[in-house]
Amino acid sequence: MVRARHRAALFATSSLTGFGIASWITRTPAVRDELGASIETMGIVLLGLSVGSMIGILGAGALVRRTGTRPLVLVGGALPVLGMLLVALLAPAHVAAGVWAGLFCIGFGAGAAEIGLNVEAAAVERQLGRPVVPVLHACFSLGTVVGGAAGIGLTALRTPVTAHLVVATVVMAGLAAFAATNLRPVARSEPAEDEPSARPRLRSVLTVQVLLIGVVTLAMAFAEGAASDWLPLLMTSGHDAPEVVGSLVFTGFALAMFVGRSAGTPLVARFGRAPVVRGCAAVGTVGVLLVVTAASPVVTAIGAAVWGLGIALGFPLAISAAGDHPTDGDRRVSVVATAGYVAFLAGPPLLGFLGEHLGLQAAMLVPAALLVVTVCIASATRTARSGQRSGVGR
Repeated sequence: MVRARHRAALFATSSLTGFGIASWITRTPAVRDELGASIETMGIVLLGLSVGSMIGILGAGALVRRTGTRPLVLVGGALPVLGMLLVALLAPAHVAAGVWAGLFCIGFGAGAAEIGLNVEAAAVERQLGRPVVPVLHACFSLGTVVGGAAGIGLTALRTPVTAHLVVATVVMAGLAAFAATNLRPVARSEPAEDEPSARPRLRSVLTVQVLLIGVVTLAMAFAEGAASDWLPLLMTSGHDAPEVVGSLVFTGFALAMFVGRSAGTPLVARFGRAPVVRGCAAVGTVGVLLVVTAASPVVTAIGAAVWGLGIALGFPLAISAAGDHPTDGDRRVSVVATAGYVAFLAGPPLLGFLGEHLGLQAAMLVPAALLVVTVCIASATRTARSGQRSGVGR
């Protein structure tokens, strides 16, 4: 029996991550000014978040079947709180290495949590037979909307970075404490020990379908990360918009993600998982291209909203597709999620380098190209024909 409080704990941790990252993103221009950093240097600072995420992801992927999901989710709640506090205190002190370390803690915790949360949510989804993974990601988007809206208001009021991020740290600590006291991971269905699949090896999981689903998650994660990392700076640097406008555009993107994830489940029930993933990738491509070709902040803002609405369901539906297996869902989700989060390591420095030499708008052609690839391979996310249902598509 899946307890409602357990699901609430998963959703709280996901909201915590979104809230924390949005709080950081809305103050990215201010932190850049505090550090006196160029776009390329900010790419290196952002690398702390990416490196932490990747170490957390790879470590969690290796440990999830040994330790279970609870330790990963607990780490995912505690470390981002510590990291946000470090950023809050060290950014105004002009300590770039300290900001890097704080982002590393946020990334490490969020990376470990992402694997644990997605594996656990997929397991809950299999037991309940109704959508859980899209709701989990909708909570992340809700956290980004709340964090972004708060960031906009506090930026408009010219609130110091330290005061803003200390408040964010307190909110995150409260969500982490709630999650820690209510996590009760569900029991898994395992094959008998004498069956060949009782202890599946990694190569037995890496089917063509799983590899293609991994590409889908990578493309969607890259597209989401590109917007999260660079939209505020694209507005302030590319369009000379005020800092608050950059925060507003990012929050609009996050709101579009939340709307798409909250309202998109009926589309999956009607049309099936693979067609919705294909449509999401196509709409997301249109949004990215609007941002690339925009000559005004208004068109860029519209493009950012279309971008967010388009890619909203792609990642969670790919995770659901990976978990659509009666006994090997945990390992498949771990592999696919790890492949997706590689984008968070490669994204910031790659786009920072391209942005420095070609401009940020031109750099956004990279996520657009990956979304086009997703349109071509979306059929890999279809529901298994074995009759095992994930509750989120057909």
